[in-house]
Amino acid sequence: MHLALPAAFTALAAAAAALVVTAPTESTPPAQTMSFFITSVGPGDGANLGGLAGADRHCATLAEAAGVTGREWRAYLSAAPAGGQPAVHAKDRIGSGPWYNAKGVLVARDVAHLHSDDNALGKEGSLNEKGAMVNGRGDTPNQHDILTGSMPDGTFAVDTTDTTCGNWTSNDSGAALAGHHDKQGGGLRPTSWNSAHPTRGCSQQNLIGTGGNGLFYCFAR
Repeated sequence: MHLALPAAFTALAAAAAALVVTAPTESTPPAQTMSFFITSVGPGDGANLGGLAGADRHCATLAEAAGVTGREWRAYLSAAPAGGQPAVHAKDRIGSGPWYNAKGVLVARDVAHLHSDDNALGKEGSLNEKGAMVNGRGDTPNQHDILTGSMPDGTFAVDTTDTTCGNWTSNDSGAALAGHHDKQGGGLRPTSWNSAHPTRGCSQQNLIGTGGNGLFYCFAR
């Protein structure tokens, strides 16, 4: 003998089943495609990134390995005047935004927002291309120094000494301006994501000794 279920119970069961079917899973891709990340690894030759072009290629290679294709990637790096060419400003290389991290979270609407105190960067926002956080102050090893060669406004850091490790071709002499992706630490501007202090040198060993690992920011134009 089969008992008829109350109509209200039947409707409730149907609604619950619908929720199960439509509930997102952990594998659901982010609503926005990644357009900003910190490199999970550097090229491995200190601050010799192969110049701006080599750094851009590194960004594209890592992004494509992470499944993001068909985008034009630029490293957030400034460069000194050279070969009759004017200085290059990092802020002018990266397009107009908006930019999203690997989790689909908006980190900056545009260039002005990116260089304001209101951006959503920091340790939790500035992820690598795999969606993982980069070690910061208090982690072992600390890798929060991110190469930029830039001032807080995203322009080339003019100084009496080298600020770009020979325009990103030196793995020995020179120095480069670096930011703190976690907005913590010491230096001239310890809370700056793009212009905290100069590195100790340009070799991989010196970058690691300063609190970095030859990492840099990548943006999709």
